Amino acid sequence: LDIKGQVVSNYVSDAIGMILKEPVGVVGIITPWNFPMLLATWKLAPALAVGCTTVIKPATYTPCTTYELGRILTEAGAPAGVVNVVTGSGKIVGDRIAASPLVDKVAFTGSTEVGQQVMRAAASNVKKISLELGGKSPNIVFADANLQGAVIGALFGIYMNAGQVCQAGSRLLVEESVHDQFLNMFSNFVNGVKVGDPMDPSTRMGPVVSDAQLGTVESYVKAGNDEKATLVRGGKRLTGEGYDKGYFYEPTIFDQVDNRMKIAQEEIFGPVLSVIPFKDADEGLRLANDTMYGLAAAVWTKDIDRAFKFAKGIKAGTVWINSYHAAGTLGVPLMPFGGYKQSGIGRELGQEGMEMFMETKSVSLKLN
Repeated sequence: LDIKGQVVSNYVSDAIGMILKEPVGVVGIITPWNFPMLLATWKLAPALAVGCTTVIKPATYTPCTTYELGRILTEAGAPAGVVNVVTGSGKIVGDRIAASPLVDKVAFTGSTEVGQQVMRAAASNVKKISLELGGKSPNIVFADANLQGAVIGALFGIYMNAGQVCQAGSRLLVEESVHDQFLNMFSNFVNGVKVGDPMDPSTRMGPVVSDAQLGTVESYVKAGNDEKATLVRGGKRLTGEGYDKGYFYEPTIFDQVDNRMKIAQEEIFGPVLSVIPFKDADEGLRLANDTMYGLAAAVWTKDIDRAFKFAKGIKAGTVWINSYHAAGTLGVPLMPFGGYKQSGIGRELGQEGMEMFMETKSVSLKLN
């Protein structure tokens, strides 16, 4: 990464211009519960690197991870007051951080609804904000794709972390000519997904985070049934031996989903997939963009021209070609990550992610 100022010597004849980069100041960091360590470091590392101090508020479900991060940094020699961890509810602590005149910038990851609340609180003193919000990401499979690879990518795209991923591939758009074949292949793979204790090496999908989140998943599955989507598999809470100490839900597939349905338009944040057939590339692109979100997308095809046409045409901050999660933001911190539309403001990671924690100042020196 290249963070530096600039000297402009020829903008007028008798002066030199300097462009300075300065730390924005105190940064309020508000993180969610789904990836508490990862998402804290995505914000904390660039903030510290450019010279900011920080106040971190973790989610109420996952404070211990952030406490441990703070302890490690203190043990490593971080000066007192540079990294501060404050716990509490979003409505009390989060709103105070966002509204405080002592905080110069807020970096938030969470739902779009809560992101809007952060924006309103931050508007009281027009502080800088960066928001990484919700998604309803399309995973688009064309007939000429490597279907086996696309099946594995789709499986990982929706069921990783039990679907509690902002860029989860929760809308699976499949070209009609291979729809039945692909769905059969995919369902067979899903049938082999073991749900259980995440500490068991044989487990492939763990629980959702809480009883409240489980209730949310159940309400969306009911909505899918009410709207006459075809329930292919799943749709139930797992109970009995091995499932009594957690909130486990079956990997769920709805087919023949109309993109106007609730399960296709709203972020569920659980292991529920909406399969949407499409006729041709034009319809596929239209359906992909028919959402208020724009966080991520994937396209599976052997036609590289079509792949890049979709990469340019999809209104999303990250587009994977012939993969899902496997390349791009996960494991490649030089690639910026963020959303179009109601999926957020600004970018994390990469050069753009560093810039979000800096101010730019113009200085002019008259020579005579």
